[in-house]
Amino acid sequence: MDLTELTISEAASALRRGEVSAEAYADALLAKAARRADLNAFIHHDPAQVRADARAADFRSFDTICSATQDRQDAVNELLVEPLDVMVVVGGYNSSNTISLAALCAERVTTYHIEDAEAIDPWRGTIRHKPIGGEEETTSSWMPAHGPVRVGLTAGASTPNNKIGDTVARIFATRGIDPASIA
Repeated sequence: MDLTELTISEAASALRRGEVSAEAYADALLAKAARRADLNAFIHHDPAQVRADARAADFRSFDTICSATQDRQDAVNELLVEPLDVMVVVGGYNSSNTISLAALCAERVTTYHIEDAEAIDPWRGTIRHKPIGGEEETTSSWMPAHGPVRVGLTAGASTPNNKIGDTVARIFATRGIDPASIA
């Protein structure tokens, strides 16, 4: 779409409909002004500043993180101070807050983002997970079979408690521990 062929009102409407970017709109206004010698004689403009102003007028940032998500991120940051061998993050692969938790954890420790407890197969010693930015995969020997091990666990804000409990049970079962014996 050639904005320079539209009236200013038509170009503004295209901007509001999302058909053009604020920067393209600003460029079109500058091009129109440059062609009008009578306006150019009286108006001094800095194209870079006009573009920056257009972007600033078109962008708003709001802190919209919910308190449950913020609480989980704060708890994860505290947990990551501990020396962990592995971190398990439970929640939907499409959940932005769960993906953020997994990314935060992956910066410091080997992290497995799983959708639910069934992703852990204690009998085979495997875990089906989705690495940050990757496709779902299955990893074997994901946790040491012997000796002490420190496993961190967190979940997305909308992950039900029973899914978290089932995950804990499967982690114990992976090490050959009957979860009922721990209660």
